[in-house]
Amino acid sequence: MNYISFRAMMSSITALLVALVAGKKIIAWLQKKQIGETIRDLGLEGQMAKKGTPTMGGIIIILSILAGTLLFCRLDNIYTILLTVTALWLGGLGFADDYIKVFKHNKEGLSEKAKLLGQFVLALGIGLAICFVPQFWGGETKEIVTTIPFVKAHEFNYAWLIPFKGQFGMYCTWVLYVLVIIFVILACSNGTNLTDGLDGLAAGTSAIVGIVIGIFGWLSSSTVNSDYLNIMYLPGSGEVAVFMAAFAGALLGFLWYNCYPAQVFMGDTGSLALGGIIGVAAMLTRKELLLPILCGIFLVESLSVLMQRGYFKYTKKRYGEGKRIFRMSPLHHHFQKEGIPAIIQTPAKAMPESKIVGRFWIVGIILAVATLALLKLR
Repeated sequence: MNYISFRAMMSSITALLVALVAGKKIIAWLQKKQIGETIRDLGLEGQMAKKGTPTMGGIIIILSILAGTLLFCRLDNIYTILLTVTALWLGGLGFADDYIKVFKHNKEGLSEKAKLLGQFVLALGIGLAICFVPQFWGGETKEIVTTIPFVKAHEFNYAWLIPFKGQFGMYCTWVLYVLVIIFVILACSNGTNLTDGLDGLAAGTSAIVGIVIGIFGWLSSSTVNSDYLNIMYLPGSGEVAVFMAAFAGALLGFLWYNCYPAQVFMGDTGSLALGGIIGVAAMLTRKELLLPILCGIFLVESLSVLMQRGYFKYTKKRYGEGKRIFRMSPLHHHFQKEGIPAIIQTPAKAMPESKIVGRFWIVGIILAVATLALLKLR
């Protein structure tokens, strides 16, 4: 069970095959049960053609991840346990949201407060586990250290942010760290959810991010690699690599059916779980400060929504009429629209959906390569 590279490869292949084989049957079942997406007409090209496309396809992703994980991960490893709990918890939360939308014919699904509460409970539990499970903190001291780019030591101690010393200072540092964990998990989960608006966009982007985090887990599990790259050695973190290999394999298999034109949508069942897994995996490998670069697509998508809402409310309150920064948010929809007054008018013409997704993937790959390059930049 120590051959991490082999287990990661087999985990990925298993998840890919399960997604391809089971995906076809699950999609047929969803179609039979008429579990289709309810489309709100936003005036986007080709949008209404997607009406009735099966949703809740995140079930395919989660089942595929579990198949690879159960067969090839060490199930007694705390990294495996926390990542599996994250997938099941947020997958269940997203499933409840999709169930209400589809079967209760409520377009709103779960309330925002209910979803945030569910995410918060998980994030708090993950934070407490990371803080109090001895496996995460080898050695005599419990210093909360993470990876930071552009500095020689590549390490950042959260205690540097706390003005207090001694026992009280240590407690304050742990509280701060738990808050950071909660923020990262909620931000990643909701960022992925916002990105899931075009065929293949969230799945492809998440797969790219997952591969990079898996590489981080593999490198940190080896004393040789961690010494060479001057990064933290994290015993047992190789299981993150095996899990994220299943994660990437499941997404590639799902993309077979989700790429344009999509035969199935992942729904909140998939998008909430994907982002949560990415956030938890980043915290476990101590790479959370690299997420603004690695998850740049998710970050920009989220910021576009916040900026749009904030500016619209501000201008409406001040001038009596709401104005827009983008033609539409999240950002990917901005490129699908034309002829709408907004501060940003580039590009002049609406772009095809497949072209937008392809370019977002290219940007995601560039950001992934840049993130890996930061391991050697001082």
